[in-house]
Amino acid sequence: MDSDANIPGSAKPTINDIARLSGVSKKTVSRVINRSPLLNEETRKRVDDIIRETGYVPNPQARALALRRNFLIGLVHDNPNAQMVLGMQQGILSVLKGTEYELIVRPVDRGSTTLVADVRSFLERQRLHGVVLLPPISEDDGLARLCDELGCRYVRMGSAELDDAAHMVASNDQDVVHEAVSYLIGVGHRRIGIITGPTGFRSAWERRQGFERALADAGIAVDPALVVEGSYRFESGLGAASKLLDCSPRPTAIFASNDEMASGALHAARRLGLDVPADLSIIGFDDTAIAAHIWPPLTTVRWPIVEMGKAAARKLLAGTIDAQPEVPGEALFLSQLIHRASVAPPK
Repeated sequence: MDSDANIPGSAKPTINDIARLSGVSKKTVSRVINRSPLLNEETRKRVDDIIRETGYVPNPQARALALRRNFLIGLVHDNPNAQMVLGMQQGILSVLKGTEYELIVRPVDRGSTTLVADVRSFLERQRLHGVVLLPPISEDDGLARLCDELGCRYVRMGSAELDDAAHMVASNDQDVVHEAVSYLIGVGHRRIGIITGPTGFRSAWERRQGFERALADAGIAVDPALVVEGSYRFESGLGAASKLLDCSPRPTAIFASNDEMASGALHAARRLGLDVPADLSIIGFDDTAIAAHIWPPLTTVRWPIVEMGKAAARKLLAGTIDAQPEVPGEALFLSQLIHRASVAPPK
């Protein structure tokens, strides 16, 4: 329970003041603060009104002891896409602003044999209110079961729906990549390369499936020489695009599975004296700041990562004093193809 005490000379209201003014016990006030279901609505409203009128601020340490949880939201990731991690942080922090909750970020090694034990130790040590799991570790059902076992709220982010709506924020990667590659085909490209994401990432698989579906729908066979794996980093896009542009005949367009790699592809083209988009069209994915700042500005897929971060935070805070009482049902977030200057019909 909250255990603020009256301090002589202090004008700050205490939990004892709230109990006296509300005509209830200190324990009842604590139950209202901690959103206990063991209260009738009339009592809850009376105490809430007094709290609001007096400007009483509960002691977070005492509340944490009562709830056996800290007012912390965890963001756990092993993701080389720094812009995606930053976008998710931005979305979460915008929801936490003005609440008692803080964000703590924990990188992990998805290849470690002690991954689950490491995450267990983190959750138990920090006593988190909830955690957001980013891909690819969000695709590990064992981590979701661990959160359930420890009584820690969780939301998984993915490129496809992996869980029920209360535990999921997902994007439609496969469909929007199908749209992007179909756009390239529609302006006349037939020899199209792809720089995929790294093996083991669901996003890489979904985006490649969208690429292959678009080619199949247009009656174009996938040329294995035009499929090169990247790591979601600039350098890998530069190297992968160099391999693609060494092909004979070379591709007239490249779809890169994120903007970092797309910008690497643009540099590879410039090194060879190729003009983008006259000699080579390029499409990326994410719509990070780099997409609008490079030249030519990059046609790309706008991933609603900040909105997904906001939704994840709202799901974790649902039912608390700081959030809407209902669990938001939004789980699927639609990405959008943004047309800029890096695509043109082939020569």
